[in-house]
Amino acid sequence: MYQSAKFWDRIADKYAATPIRNQTAYEATLDQVRALVTPQDTVLELGCGTGSTALALAPHVARIVATDVSEVMLDKGREKLRDQGIDNLDFAQADAADAPTGPFDMVLAFNLLHLLEDMDDALSEIAARVKPGGLFISKTFCMPERRNLIWLLIQTGLPLMQVIGKAPFFAKLSIAELDAAITRAGFTIVDTQMAPGKDPRRTIVARRTA
Repeated sequence: MYQSAKFWDRIADKYAATPIRNQTAYEATLDQVRALVTPQDTVLELGCGTGSTALALAPHVARIVATDVSEVMLDKGREKLRDQGIDNLDFAQADAADAPTGPFDMVLAFNLLHLLEDMDDALSEIAARVKPGGLFISKTFCMPERRNLIWLLIQTGLPLMQVIGKAPFFAKLSIAELDAAITRAGFTIVDTQMAPGKDPRRTIVARRTA
């Protein structure tokens, strides 16, 4: 049903056990979202993994639905949900095309868009799930503008990892390509921010055009 689900099911244990690589940047993203939501908002998160972000945001919104293509990832999120006793968060196996329709006040997609083989289709589905005037917030890996070690590893090491099943599909997006795709989907970009240091991920806050 979901093309990449087997890959993410297979690495779920390792993914769950791996510490967040840039905790400072992650906390900054959470703070940014918290500043934009209200206690009345409904939120959809796509590509939620094991649910850490959804669990952190749940106390600040009315309801959050967290989705992923990997049922194994979701099971780990459900375990954490039971432990924390949060009652306004639901996990569901879905991609952008069959996620709950909402519409939602906010849709989140962190570290997801560059892993999608048809980003334009996904963004169209996302736009359909955001209320007019609502927000779409994404964090996406963009190719470094200058050739560096990260650029070299992606160009040379990534294809080999994909051949042996150790890496998923990975779109080599430029900043301009990412911004253009989000705009094409019917959003107006209202804020952008690059992660600190050498982290090449771009956070975009975009508002659905009414």
